[in-house]
Amino acid sequence: MAIRTLKHGKPQNERSEDDAKTRAIVEQTLADIETRGDAAIRELSEKFDNYSPASFRLSQDDIDALIAEVAPRDMDDIKYAHDQVRNFAEAQRASMQDIEVETMPGVVLGHKNIPVQSVGCYVPAGKFPMVASAHMSVLTASVAGVPRIVAATAPFQGKPNPAVVAAMHMGGAHEIYALGGMQAVGAMALGSETIDPVHMLVGPGNAFVAEAKRQLYGRVGIDLFAGPTETMVIADETVDAELCATDLLGQAEHGYNSPAVLLTNSEQLARDTMAEIDRLLTILPTADTAAASWRDYGEVIVCDTYDEMLKVADDIASEHVQVMTDRDDWFLEHMTCYGALFLGPRTNVANGDKVIGTNHTLPTKKAGRYTGGLWVGKFLKTHSYQRITSDEAAAEMGAYCSRLCMLEGFVGHAEQANVRVRRYGGRNVPYGAAAD
Repeated sequence: MAIRTLKHGKPQNERSEDDAKTRAIVEQTLADIETRGDAAIRELSEKFDNYSPASFRLSQDDIDALIAEVAPRDMDDIKYAHDQVRNFAEAQRASMQDIEVETMPGVVLGHKNIPVQSVGCYVPAGKFPMVASAHMSVLTASVAGVPRIVAATAPFQGKPNPAVVAAMHMGGAHEIYALGGMQAVGAMALGSETIDPVHMLVGPGNAFVAEAKRQLYGRVGIDLFAGPTETMVIADETVDAELCATDLLGQAEHGYNSPAVLLTNSEQLARDTMAEIDRLLTILPTADTAAASWRDYGEVIVCDTYDEMLKVADDIASEHVQVMTDRDDWFLEHMTCYGALFLGPRTNVANGDKVIGTNHTLPTKKAGRYTGGLWVGKFLKTHSYQRITSDEAAAEMGAYCSRLCMLEGFVGHAEQANVRVRRYGGRNVPYGAAAD
């Protein structure tokens, strides 16, 4: 039997039409922010969030007052997640070393890992206050040593969410703004009369935030091109429909366009999971959102072999891949295109989203084919340097360089090498000629 799809999502052409509408709105909005600065930012905040404070930047008194509203148990939980993310980020940072090597006598090459000098971290909060996103962006940037960390979050129910602000402050944000969506991303990247622009943007968001980051890329750096949350469950008969359905709907509730894919070699499990999803959607409090995602973007694919499952999984390159099979380590060894793996039934994507320590800002829309997710290394720029310490090395390197430059026709380049051959090697190389 061939690979067969028991449930299809929305056709690609319809998804592309939605993307085109988003692109046009974002392009116009960013142009308005760049032209009118604070005035445009305030109008957008009033329009989308019904929020217009005297200052969008929170003072230390504002931050302290909001943190005081967080219940002690909630603060303990935030601290627990903070510690897990910090521990893993610090281990990752320790793995990245500056190097310096003498590649031949008198020639020293090296590189330094230098933090990006300013980062804008967006933390969604307009629909769901995503406390965990503050750990993933602000805290990770702090571990990397970024000297200016700007954090922005949408007002939630008329004011900044206390738990989100607490996580931002705990993570090391130097400036915190109560701004949401495109206006937040645009303000941090483009700057205004009251906000200095940053060098890099990071953090998740809705389709408009993701598109704004895409359009701003090049003017500023970004963590990655991100679309709606994606999840894939790879399962066989070692697990049941309840686990599969729960893991699919748990991510489908992110938005109305969050792809959720079941990939299995058991048609019975596939059909049982679809039935279980129908049952869970009658009791899930976020069913309005999850049901729309499942209806328009849910897929169920049945394969005959594990090799077929691997091929389909790598082709889809989903953001989150939950593997629950009798050979989880085999998938870990062989899968090459994904955002993050969640191996075995004891873990799940929500662990990675909120608390376990790995970063939840991950590649979507097949970007897992060429990049991983946000991590401490994304905030570091690896810059090389070189030094020649002996006359002999300068003359030898210069001679090779001179000839290779002339091979390509770059006479001026060759003269940079020739002058060193003359000065440090004592050799008479005619101007504009290759060294012997």
